[in-house]
Amino acid sequence: MAALQPRQHHGPDDYDWSVLGAGRHQLPIATQAIALGGNVRVGLEDSPWIGKGKLARSSAEQVTKVRQIIEGLGASVTTPGEARQILQPKGGEKVAF
Repeated sequence: MAALQPRQHHGPDDYDWSVLGAGRHQLPIATQAIALGGNVRVGLEDSPWIGKGKLARSSAEQVTKVRQIIEGLGASVTTPGEARQILQPKGGEKVAF
């Protein structure tokens, strides 16, 4: 699974949103979300497909594909540091597992 954060947002500065598309609609739904300024998540746990009738070899293949879509739509993927700033993860030392 990977969460990709396009740098292009079309909404209030304090409002970030994201989608995941399950099954064969994963990439079309991701494309629409990117076009609307949303963030996307892709991975084999949501869909085994990379295209019509074609199984993905890995989540990394899906991430590469959605990155191409993001950049093809004129947006860019955030750096890991920017994604951490947006998502504000609490860190492994603060979870109870």
